[in-house]
Amino acid sequence: MVVGNFNELLASEITSPEAKNAAMKVLVSPKEGWDGYVMRVIELENEGYSPKHQHNWPHINYVIEGNGTLLIGDTLHELKPGSYAYVPANTLHQFSNVGEGMLKFICIVPEEGHK
Repeated sequence: MVVGNFNELLASEITSPEAKNAAMKVLVSPKEGWDGYVMRVIELENEGYSPKHQHNWPHINYVIEGNGTLLIGDTLHELKPGSYAYVPANTLHQFSNVGEGMLKFICIVPEEGHK
């Protein structure tokens, strides 16, 4: 069992050359006892974005704060607090911050998808 506080976690910069102003905090993973899955929060600063990519696993997302867009395939979706999305495996996608403040969203992936 684990109980923690998001504000006490250290963020890891997402260092992909296809990302900008992006970081991640891991909340729960196999290390904390959730076998097979990882729950993390992605933080995109102003004008930040995740890599435009696809992979062999799906993920589930929930927007906590900020405004952004999510490209899934060739469709661009608006994101705001309370938005959620399921991104299927092998589907091109990219998150972008289009607001003034931070875009923060929960991202749950299978363990194999956490890097």
